[in-house]
Amino acid sequence: MTLLHGFPTSSLDWAAVVPQLVGAGFHVTTADFVGFGESDKPYPHTYSILEQADLVEAVWAVDGHDTTAVVAHDYGVSVAQELLARNPDRVTCMTWLNGGIWPDLHHPIPEQKLLAGPAGAEVARQMDEDKFTITINRLIGERPLPGEVLHDMWLGARARDGSRVLPSLLHYMEERRRNAARWTGAVRDYEGPQQFIWGPEDPVSGAHVIPRIREAVPHARLAVLDREPVVGHFPQVESPERVGPLLTGWIRENS
Repeated sequence: MTLLHGFPTSSLDWAAVVPQLVGAGFHVTTADFVGFGESDKPYPHTYSILEQADLVEAVWAVDGHDTTAVVAHDYGVSVAQELLARNPDRVTCMTWLNGGIWPDLHHPIPEQKLLAGPAGAEVARQMDEDKFTITINRLIGERPLPGEVLHDMWLGARARDGSRVLPSLLHYMEERRRNAARWTGAVRDYEGPQQFIWGPEDPVSGAHVIPRIREAVPHARLAVLDREPVVGHFPQVESPERVGPLLTGWIRENS
């Protein structure tokens, strides 16, 4: 299976669920998108979801994957939508975690709007670990993330002078709007099994998205993580003990 991470973090977001998946006998492929985590962060550079999809396909070629289950979160949701639009037959089953599948329902927080705006470079220069932690905590549900998890997120975001590329990475919000018909159509038209694992306490892509999921993908399986502690934007980080079994059961059922 292939795990696709979100903004502004890295594949480390999957650290708590990967051992569960591997322990269940699955081969797991994940990587940091270019511009994220420990991957190269060229500057200046036009970061594109299309480029990220190219790189995922290149990883699949190296690993010898003709087909794979895909699990996508946040930024990775858009990459997965592009991959589905290109060749849905390569994806055996799809799992979506909180992300902007439908651009009209994506509610970026103020920090994202500032980074994506004219003052983005200056906002990025002023970003430090305290400000980063405050931003991430705005997205979390009822269970606070441990300090070491937040620190590791920060280290990934700032690695290789990562702060200066943050505004460029956020161009994906406009790219998502430009490709809305193609990418939402890929979700609607995908004939394979789909599962949604959703944290309702997410201000960006939370409870307000659930009615659209039920309307647009009525045959999909939907797991809303609304049992205490209620989950926010990062289900796999906030509640790996719930997300892990949902993934392993789903992949077994559809492999």
